[in-house]
Amino acid sequence: MSVANSKVQSHKDLLVWQESMKLVEVIYALCLLLPKDELYGLSSQMKRAAVSVPSNIAEGYKRNNLKEYIQFCGIAAGSLSELETQVLLTKSLFSIVIKDTVERIDYTQRMLTSMLKKLREKNATRSPHPDTL
Repeated sequence: MSVANSKVQSHKDLLVWQESMKLVEVIYALCLLLPKDELYGLSSQMKRAAVSVPSNIAEGYKRNNLKEYIQFCGIAAGSLSELETQVLLTKSLFSIVIKDTVERIDYTQRMLTSMLKKLREKNATRSPHPDTL
């Protein structure tokens, strides 16, 4: 479902949302490799952080307000950083190979950062509201 030459009609058309959905699947698979006693610890935290990324992109998109959209994408970016930290902990604590997962997180971060930059530029070209001066 690429949108290279088509108009975005919903959050599902956004490549960054699609990539973040794939990332959730990767994280759930990674969590299966963790010890069972991590079910309510690191595993649960990683799943929540991963699910937060596409969820916040989707929620922000549906707000129909550019400023709120930027805010929700910022929250998604924060969740990605949180997730990256947790994945790195997975490697150091349990010696689990995470190279592909970290690369996918990095790729998603770059996509989201690029989208946020464009959204902020678009927001900056609008006339400022008197309350924000």
